[in-house]
Amino acid sequence: MSNNNFITSSIFLFSLHQFLLLVHTKPLVPALYVFGDSLFDSGNNNLLPTMARANFPPYGHNFVQHFTGRFTNGRTLPDFIAEFLELPYPPPYLGIHDSVPLTGLNYASSACGILPQTGTIFGKCLSLGEQIGLFKWTIESKLPTHFNSLEELSKHLADSIFIFTTGSNDYIQNYLEPTLFSTNHDYDPQSFAQLLIDDLSNHFQSVYKLGARKIIMHEIAPLGCIPHYTRKYQVVVGKCHEQTNQIVSYFNTKLHELLKSLTSTLQGSILVLARINSLGYDVITNPSKYGYSDASNPCCTTWGNGSAACIPWLEPCPNPNQHFFWDGYHNTETANSVAASLCFNTSEFCTPFSIMDLLQI
Repeated sequence: MSNNNFITSSIFLFSLHQFLLLVHTKPLVPALYVFGDSLFDSGNNNLLPTMARANFPPYGHNFVQHFTGRFTNGRTLPDFIAEFLELPYPPPYLGIHDSVPLTGLNYASSACGILPQTGTIFGKCLSLGEQIGLFKWTIESKLPTHFNSLEELSKHLADSIFIFTTGSNDYIQNYLEPTLFSTNHDYDPQSFAQLLIDDLSNHFQSVYKLGARKIIMHEIAPLGCIPHYTRKYQVVVGKCHEQTNQIVSYFNTKLHELLKSLTSTLQGSILVLARINSLGYDVITNPSKYGYSDASNPCCTTWGNGSAACIPWLEPCPNPNQHFFWDGYHNTETANSVAASLCFNTSEFCTPFSIMDLLQI
């Protein structure tokens, strides 16, 4: 199936899901659990002592709740997945003070990554290991009170969807632009990728032992194509810094192999790869094919001449839906909706199973 057909079918199916949401109120799965970094963070960093925050305009410019801490103008990819599953948006874990919702939680934390030291230059964030530790606390101390037996809790977790994105910050902070750490001097690109993959494997096995069975992991996007790097290397408009993309590709190749291996060794598990890298690269190099007028420049006015975060309170561009990038690192809501629609409906994008396929398993 061509990418054009992907997009056309996704737009149609998104509209269909929005209609069905009005006439069908039962969730398609028990819960959606979210882990990762600023691509998925919905407000956890608002409650941490860190500079890595997005709880100010123009972030949330097109979001009904405005600037909640999401690093985009509207909904994140997990927000769209939650809508498709007919679930409420998973709230940020650190914002929950009363009873824990049974429909899922968001543990994602901006600036953090797979390695514990990633993100510490900005202050405190939740590494992937810490996020999984909080999830462990949730299911051991909070969720059991809502179920009559451990078997019911186990079924709840086994039928739920777990979605991850992580690794980008490990490259941006620790390898491509080391500040506090010198990993690019200690590892060649292949060895650094293997370091991340080995840690990630342990984390996925931990989540599996806690009860997760349906896990979706996103590739690292083509970092050489984001404004942060195209501006740094003064790349021609519409092009990418391919050396950076090549470094990231070692991780993505090993990630695919890891997910297939874990699916075969962890009984009853299904680990899905979301091919966000190839999609992002195609959009950026062929924007008109996807209906974008600008896939090179951020919509908001950022620090660092388009290479960093949005400058607070400045008015963004008038047509964010025509932009692929919101700031120097993150996508617009429209870009998030396309990726979410493809993952929900298309096994060529979320492989070997789309989320729709997972609902039948």
